[in-house]
Amino acid sequence: MSEKSGKTQKKSWFKGLQAEFKKVSWPDRNALTRQTTAVVAVSVLLGALITVIDTILKYGIDLLVK
Repeated sequence: MSEKSGKTQKKSWFKGLQAEFKKVSWPDRNALTRQTTAVVAVSVLLGALITVIDTILKYGIDLLVK
């Protein structure tokens, strides 16, 4: 592949990428805030749930081992 062909291919790829980004429907500020809040809240809840389950399992395993 020649140097010129590689540059043309890159330009074509970036033009395609730019065209795809124009098709994306970006959320407005309120939707983005709501969705971000939901993701953070669910992550915190799942983290807390995993911590509780881990603690219970650790306690149970400690009882079985001793």
